[in-house]
Amino acid sequence: MKACNVAKLIVIMGCVTLTPNVYAQAASAMPMASSPAAGSGKAAPTDKQLARDVRKALSKAPNFNVSNVFVKARGGVVTLSGSVPDGPQIQQAADVAMGVPGVTSVSNHLTIYTKGY
Repeated sequence: MKACNVAKLIVIMGCVTLTPNVYAQAASAMPMASSPAAGSGKAAPTDKQLARDVRKALSKAPNFNVSNVFVKARGGVVTLSGSVPDGPQIQQAADVAMGVPGVTSVSNHLTIYTKGY
């Protein structure tokens, strides 16, 4: 009987000791989870506008087919993905994107596609 009471006391003391630590971790994690940069998956209106501006600039570039190119922007960083028919167009796309006001850097993930594949 005495051993059972001691075991209960140890379990209760453990719970009381660990509870503030668990709460402190959860409380400190909440502001990060609710912040807009925590990855809500939605781009800010300025990011959307920047992506549209880059896509528009690409569509006006000479001999550049923008139909298989996807543009994303976040905080001035533009990511290009998709495919182009010719190798030089990969660098051309990065150069055009860097020329758009508001672009701070370009992450170029464009690839070359071969017709028939």
